[in-house]
Amino acid sequence: MNTHPYLRAYMAGILVPSVFVLFIFAAFCVVRFGYRVDLPIERAIVFPLALVPALWGAWNMLYLAMHSHRRLPLGVHGAVLPAVLLPVAFLTAQALDVGIPLQIATTFWIVLPCVVIIYYLVWKYLVGFFNEMLGIA
Repeated sequence: MNTHPYLRAYMAGILVPSVFVLFIFAAFCVVRFGYRVDLPIERAIVFPLALVPALWGAWNMLYLAMHSHRRLPLGVHGAVLPAVLLPVAFLTAQALDVGIPLQIATTFWIVLPCVVIIYYLVWKYLVGFFNEMLGIA
């Protein structure tokens, strides 16, 4: 099964965030329309719905492309991804004129290590599992 390894890497990479974002979007719809809570985050939800899965897929393709040169395990490679996602998210928020709440800004340095740990574990176990399942590990 050596055909189209980058396509398989992309598919393995987008699976986890696509499923996760689906649950987040469903919860947002229930809260917004079911309970009539006014949460003006429609503009901010565009970033996770559109860009995050695509970036995860491209990041997994980059991992596959670095196969002969890499010294990084998959979990460490995935833990570096927030260093790419956070500036892109910040620039997207600025471009869409979405204000960053003060609570998020003040807890950023506390939450950042937790995000890196979560990314490490998700990439090591979930994305690694899907890479093995598709024969690209």
